[in-house]
Amino acid sequence: MEFVYNALVVLHFIGLASLLGGFLVQMKSPEKGVNPAMLHGALVQLVTGVLLVGIASAGLVPGEEVDHAKITVKLVIVLIITALAFVGRRRTPPQVALWGAIGALTLVNVIIAVFWN
Repeated sequence: MEFVYNALVVLHFIGLASLLGGFLVQMKSPEKGVNPAMLHGALVQLVTGVLLVGIASAGLVPGEEVDHAKITVKLVIVLIITALAFVGRRRTPPQVALWGAIGALTLVNVIIAVFWN
């Protein structure tokens, strides 16, 4: 099960790269908006995050403990990001506010993951 857990961690990082990369690639563009990479990255982050917490909570990976408060905050943030990405994909650019909110919330989630102990 440790292999599955580690594979999900890799997929979780790929989702982060897609979400944050989709945001960063548009920094100089005047037509900022939600691109497919951002939506797909948000969905990958959501699904793999839930699976990672489920596996760790079930005790299937030795040494992995779950901080439920931290996970709850991160889950709420990624749900907001995913909802914003869905809304943004239905609208035409420019969507500077949606684009900025998704990028900012993504960075907040990364900061929480790294610094919340």
